[in-house]
Amino acid sequence: MNRTDEQQKAASKITLIGALLDGVLGLCKIIVGVLSHSAALVADGIHSISDLFTDFLVLFVLKLSSKGPDEDHPWGHARFETVGTVILGSILIAVAGAMAYDSVVRLIFDTERLIPTWPALVVAAISIASKEAIYHYTLKVGKEISSDLIIANAWHSRSDALSSVVVLIGVAGAMAGWVWLDLLAAILVAMMVAKIGWDLSWESLQELVDTALPPEQVSIYKELVMSVDGIVNVHHFKSRSMGSKKVLEIHIQVSPYVSASEGHRIGDEAAKKLMDSDEDMGHIIYHIDTYDDESLEEAGVACSLPLRQQIEPAVKRVIEAHIPDAGLAHLNIHYDPNKVHLQVLLNLDDLSLISENEQIIQQLRAELGEPQWLGSIYLAAGSSHA
Repeated sequence: MNRTDEQQKAASKITLIGALLDGVLGLCKIIVGVLSHSAALVADGIHSISDLFTDFLVLFVLKLSSKGPDEDHPWGHARFETVGTVILGSILIAVAGAMAYDSVVRLIFDTERLIPTWPALVVAAISIASKEAIYHYTLKVGKEISSDLIIANAWHSRSDALSSVVVLIGVAGAMAGWVWLDLLAAILVAMMVAKIGWDLSWESLQELVDTALPPEQVSIYKELVMSVDGIVNVHHFKSRSMGSKKVLEIHIQVSPYVSASEGHRIGDEAAKKLMDSDEDMGHIIYHIDTYDDESLEEAGVACSLPLRQQIEPAVKRVIEAHIPDAGLAHLNIHYDPNKVHLQVLLNLDDLSLISENEQIIQQLRAELGEPQWLGSIYLAAGSSHA
């Protein structure tokens, strides 16, 4: 069994335990609440039953989100966990609204209110102890497997424990003579549930619209990238979350005179450092630049510079005309923001064999039409394998 399977098993186990507890507690609260004349305990029981349904939702979403990438979902299924958290939070808000409405109506229009009896106190106390215990257990598992959905479900359990505290106070107050306190406690429970539902939904919605990671976290990642030898600058640094994983998209600037393979190797090293620094790092997409293209993006200067197929034929014509015995071994083209620099490697062992180097360079410039984009031209001895 690999680590992913172990995580899935742990998440399913704690969710099933929570579901069993929610079902038993929900039924007990509703039955005892009705028999003991406690509206607050009945509302709390409805809250627990809603927990039962969300537990099954969590199990379904966990199974779905654990799947790897496929043709339709090349980034994986982690976002299903985020969607599940939004749904869970929305259910909490809806349940809270129904609870609050019922309690407000009864508080305003009920003229005869029955006083709750002691069994309501006992059940509320049992609920506090059991839900607080399952909260700590679920939160521990959620952090161990880095699952926002399991952590959200843990806070769902904590909301049940807190609402039971309010019920305990409300029932005790009603039994002491403040009969209205029981209904007021039910309204407070509903407000607490709604607040937790809103927080869960809002955080997940932020993720769904690709909100960036916190600035302080991005700064740490930038410093890590800049610590790699060969990296001149890093820009276009984009970040987002996908389920419990983080996704980065960055532009890495290296010297314009390094080879493409060396630039790629430098980028690999930066990506490795980032992956090793954070176990929740999911994907890193990097682009290698030889200059800071961020400031030139709107102007589109780089895109106006010619490509190899526009330059190399002219270079070959001049070499064949003036140094027919040498020939062109290789042409290195280096781009900076608005200039193109050429390194012409000739099939010679010794460049000193050619006396008219400067004239050849001038001929190259003339052949290319003395364009504004042309920067330096450098002749060098090379080989066909350069």
